[in-house]
Amino acid sequence: MPHEELSARFPTRALTWKLRSRTLTFDRTPLLMAIVNVTPDSFSDGGNFFDPMQAVEHALRCVDEGAAILDIGGESTRPYSEPIDVSEELRRVIPVIRHLSEVTNVPISIDTSKAVVAKEAIAAGAEIINDVTGLCGDPRMIDVARDCGAGVCAMHMQGTPQTMQDDPQYVDVVEDIFAYLTARRDALIAAGIEQTRICLDPGVGFGKTHQHNLDLMAGCGRYHELERPLLVGHSRKGFIGKLLEDKEIARAYGSVGGTLALARLGVQVIRVHDVRANFEALRLFVACGGVDGVAGEISS
Repeated sequence: MPHEELSARFPTRALTWKLRSRTLTFDRTPLLMAIVNVTPDSFSDGGNFFDPMQAVEHALRCVDEGAAILDIGGESTRPYSEPIDVSEELRRVIPVIRHLSEVTNVPISIDTSKAVVAKEAIAAGAEIINDVTGLCGDPRMIDVARDCGAGVCAMHMQGTPQTMQDDPQYVDVVEDIFAYLTARRDALIAAGIEQTRICLDPGVGFGKTHQHNLDLMAGCGRYHELERPLLVGHSRKGFIGKLLEDKEIARAYGSVGGTLALARLGVQVIRVHDVRANFEALRLFVACGGVDGVAGEISS
């Protein structure tokens, strides 16, 4: 069977993402975004890095292991989590971002839906605003994003973290989310955010059933038609435990399997907890031709 490279399978796949002060370039393999949760209650690693210096040390380990982006979050968005106030979120994330911006050149992302937090994070050195509400949750967020010139990632979520898993419904999950992401991309552009700064996330695990998540993971290639980079965060999520028929199982190995499937579909950024495992698996996957049948290498 003849091999077909990514550029032929996905001719509209985005190759760059413009951030606040630099541009990320994508080749055949995804970049890994490391999850750095400065929270006591995130679904997988809550409390592990709640101390700011522990979070900084963890982030720097992730860089050594192959992370190309550091995503700093101070508020859990796990199902049924409760929001925290602005002052507490700022207290958690700003010291971490400020310190990291002084000791690493890896771009920093702020995972927040609050405009004040995003603005202060950018001032402290962040390059990306990663908003699970698609920049809809805070009416001031679009203005902050436009004025600071950050890269933005707009995610799909049905409902809120407090309601999203009650009874998610779609006619066709891949196509329904395609329509949503199209509308968000166009709205952000109309609001003055440059198209080159926009990244889109279909929101695996946010208002989706087990089958929705599997369909979405398999259908991610569809979203290249939006001509924007794609970011997917499937790491350690509950659908992996359900698929493996053990809710208590460590989900790192299953997460790596999902990463390789997403790489095959040309997803540009994959958000993960276990950076080393994913990076090493991707190196072998690429070297053996797993992305498009052409043997290659990614930088170590």
